[in-house]
Amino acid sequence: GERDAGKGLEMRKLVLSGFLASEEIYINQLEALLLPMKPLKATATTSQPVLTLQQIETIFYKIQDIYEIHKEFYDSLCPKVQQWDSNVTMGHLFQKLASQLGVYKAFVDNYKIALETAEKCSQSNYQFQKISEELKVKGPKDSKESHTSVTMEALLYKPIDRVTRSTLVLHDLLKHTPADHPDYPLLQDALRISQNFLSSINEDIDPRRTAVTTPKGETRQLVKDGFLVELSEGSRKLRHVFLFTDVLLCAKLKKTAVGKHQQYDCKWYVPLADLVFPSPEESEHCPQVHVIPDHELEDMKMKISAIKSEVQKEKANKGQSRAIERLKKKMFENEFWLLLNSPAIPFRIHNRNGKSYLFLLSSDYERSEWREAIQRLQKKDLQAFVLSSVELQVLTGSCFKLRTVHNIPVTSNKDDDESPGLYGFLHVIVHSAKGFKQSANLYCTLEVDSFGYFVSKAKTRVFRDTTEPQWNEEFEIELEGSQSLRILCYEKCYDKTKLNKDNNEIVDKIMGKGQIQLDPQAVQTKNWHMDVIEMNGIKVEFSMKFTSRDMSLKRTPSKKQTGVFGVKISVVTKRERSKVPYIVRQCIEEVEKRGIEEVGIYRISGVATDIQALKAVFDANNKDILVMLSDMDINAIAGTLKLYFRELPEPLLTDRLYPAFMEGIALSDPAAKENCMMHLLRSLPDPNLITFLFLLEHLKRVAEKEPINKMSLHNLATVFGPTLLRPSEGESKAHLTLASDIWSHDVMAQVQVLLYYLQHPPISFTELKRNTLYFSTDV
Repeated sequence: GERDAGKGLEMRKLVLSGFLASEEIYINQLEALLLPMKPLKATATTSQPVLTLQQIETIFYKIQDIYEIHKEFYDSLCPKVQQWDSNVTMGHLFQKLASQLGVYKAFVDNYKIALETAEKCSQSNYQFQKISEELKVKGPKDSKESHTSVTMEALLYKPIDRVTRSTLVLHDLLKHTPADHPDYPLLQDALRISQNFLSSINEDIDPRRTAVTTPKGETRQLVKDGFLVELSEGSRKLRHVFLFTDVLLCAKLKKTAVGKHQQYDCKWYVPLADLVFPSPEESEHCPQVHVIPDHELEDMKMKISAIKSEVQKEKANKGQSRAIERLKKKMFENEFWLLLNSPAIPFRIHNRNGKSYLFLLSSDYERSEWREAIQRLQKKDLQAFVLSSVELQVLTGSCFKLRTVHNIPVTSNKDDDESPGLYGFLHVIVHSAKGFKQSANLYCTLEVDSFGYFVSKAKTRVFRDTTEPQWNEEFEIELEGSQSLRILCYEKCYDKTKLNKDNNEIVDKIMGKGQIQLDPQAVQTKNWHMDVIEMNGIKVEFSMKFTSRDMSLKRTPSKKQTGVFGVKISVVTKRERSKVPYIVRQCIEEVEKRGIEEVGIYRISGVATDIQALKAVFDANNKDILVMLSDMDINAIAGTLKLYFRELPEPLLTDRLYPAFMEGIALSDPAAKENCMMHLLRSLPDPNLITFLFLLEHLKRVAEKEPINKMSLHNLATVFGPTLLRPSEGESKAHLTLASDIWSHDVMAQVQVLLYYLQHPPISFTELKRNTLYFSTDV
């Protein structure tokens, strides 16, 4: 304990010493800014003023007050750090500093006018221009440099930068101050005030941007940065992209020796004055995007989930840290592969002087954020330029200090104490939207972050020609470590010239977008939770509720024995005097009639309210079933079929045979596997077997249309495997360790079992039964 306390004390001293040194530089910068103020004031009343008193007031507004506040703070803190011991308290100094942020508020509100005034004055007055281009800042006490010269513009930005710096220091101090220390509540209070202040500063001067001064002395600020996948010479590369006030710079982290300072390497840059977004028809000559098949991505996700559960097991069994490190390294490699290979939405950037670049994103939300940020900056009067190699080096060098995104967005980069996010199913109902100026064809999409990056998970139907769309559609979205939900609202584009050949290009116009945090406490109630997202004037109303994975894995037998959902298949076929339940035949017939070429059939979820309506009609054996089926959206019919199998009190391939299916699929000798897998089918009760073979043939017919509907055998196996095999409640109790464990291992095997039968030559009921004699009978 004492050692920890000593370490904390030492850390606090280090943090404070660093802060004091930067505080000294800051005071020197403010001094340099104030230096010309007196002589300028003196000339203001003469016959040849450089500036008027009004202009001086505006440019140097509040600088004197800020200087005095910091000088006093520095003079009080310095002796405390020099005579450092465990009894030193300095929380009151930080609290006082925070309480004087009102002066900064006044400075910030005046900042733009101050800059504009200074610029106008230096254009019209040569003397002032000379003064403002080279202000002398004296170096720290113990440094070799006596002075550095800085522009007035760069110095005027310093106070804005400073608030961010003090807030970061408060974070660090709190981290190393014991909660029972008298400073703790004071520092907490100071941090709260500073953070509120930072978030209230208007967005025009975002405190995160930090100035990089180009050799011309202009302030260049970082506006946005993040990791994007670039398609370069036909292969996918992860890049760190930096958007500055007047330039977009694409860089990659250089490989450096351990302990060496990390550096970025500039791949290319485009001055914003030369940057254009090619329209889809202009991007003909751009390279085509090679899209990785869905099933490869799904396989990789399962691998990652399997490794995650191994890590959990190792931790639970106090496993060796080397084994855990090895697993984590493997997990990082797999997640990195996923991050690199799943994005497919093209984001094209063109330099007027010739070269085009192509990024691939997995989220249209992010694509539009980048596009909007660039377009906002392009509204200003920008000049084209070419950076010299030294300038480029300075700019690239600054990226490391300035970046706001530090880690590649994969879950293995998260600390153990960070929220792991939610695993399970989020039910979202998108109700309606209002606030549109004119009527349009409108729809919404939903994105969630899964495996560390955002992907689009659901899409409402298009509501035509309206200013108040009423969708009222429900979706079930699978969450894989998700923390946020995003909603985007689009206007549908029906213009044939804009719809280009690249099927991942989204040409519809984003009308608004917004996101909310998925708070585990708030979401995990049984009840629906209603919410509104506001996005530039548009309000979208939606409700959501969350079911954790172990809850959603339960098969619950129906209490009533009438109806078909949740009732044993043998009971239903006997009652109907049929070989295959009526619901299965009707849904399959309808899908084959008009859904077999539907993109993503069985993968895209139907509207839950439609599915519930169909369920009620089938349960009541209503005579209007056929009329209703022919009117219903095809994804809802596909969803009803999946729901029927999911709600069977025991899986179609039975609880009794489940362990044997798991063993059979794991056999490596093809002949033994064939023998075992056919024998298992033969061991199924007749209604189960006939229904399974009926469904199997249907799924094969769906997969024949894969070039059109994008549903391969593997995709179909992924959707139906768990639905047909997952054991019911009593059986799975034994394996319910971690919801995500059962998920990964068993699901992979369940998918493989169904895939085996899907890839098998046609299997007929009579043939199977006839061959009984030749096989051993023990399972």
